[in-house]
Amino acid sequence: MISEPPASTVVATDGLVKRYGSVTALDGVSLAVPAGSVYGLVGPNGAGKTTLLGILAGLRRPTSGSVRVDAEEIGVLPDTPTFDKWLTGREVVELAASLTGAPADRSAVVLRDAGLTAAADRRVGGYSRGMLQRLGLAGSVVGRPDLLLLDEPAAALDPAGRREVLDLITRLRGQATVVFSSHILDDVQEVSDHVGILAEGRLRYQGSLADLLVGERTRYRVELGTRAPERLVAALGRQRWVAEVRPVDDATFEVEVTDVDAAERSLVEVLARAEVPVRSIVPHRRSLEEVFLELTA
Repeated sequence: MISEPPASTVVATDGLVKRYGSVTALDGVSLAVPAGSVYGLVGPNGAGKTTLLGILAGLRRPTSGSVRVDAEEIGVLPDTPTFDKWLTGREVVELAASLTGAPADRSAVVLRDAGLTAAADRRVGGYSRGMLQRLGLAGSVVGRPDLLLLDEPAAALDPAGRREVLDLITRLRGQATVVFSSHILDDVQEVSDHVGILAEGRLRYQGSLADLLVGERTRYRVELGTRAPERLVAALGRQRWVAEVRPVDDATFEVEVTDVDAAERSLVEVLARAEVPVRSIVPHRRSLEEVFLELTA
């Protein structure tokens, strides 16, 4: 399930292999990250996500294969960022700003976006792990990099901190290309437009998140205000766009369709002709977790 590479890519690898002795961390990975996209890299623990990001950042060398990164400035956030404990949060970000040539007032903006304004003048030795994670993200984006590589940016955060990080990543769409790894699949589904699924060092899927979640069939759950009459179930089963009708209980059933457009035009009509009270019609959309488990089982 690897789609064709997009026309404009910021990151491209071809047959990337990384071995540590007898262990193969990456096995023939050909990555293609579209310019301006938010690319979510997901996979089980040990799948090779951190190794792949390290190679893209130039911090590790592949055993074989090629890597192309078309970005003048790259921001990198490791999964456990560390800083000199005697520096304040503001000093950390201002140092990053000075190294990248960012204007001085940019530091205050990214500290605010990371939710660290109140703690900006505290020494980072007293920061929690979640605060260090957000500080690392602030330092990574202060120079407005063309490419941002984030390794588990929300893993150590509480719900409020995760929301701030996800909102910041969302705002970066179109301004920079973002590649981030995560084991929190709901986060990836919320903010990504492209995904890569790694398992055992191999890329099991790569492409548009929307294409991945559509699938070949769609289900609708229909709840009636009365017992579902047999004539209605039979009428639905005769429709060319219906693959299967499955009862859930006496008043609820699921309709699996092969043609979403036809279902949207005709499902309500079939129900209306049966003259039964309808409480709800709810489309079932596949989640990234469902697809992930299918591809990595």
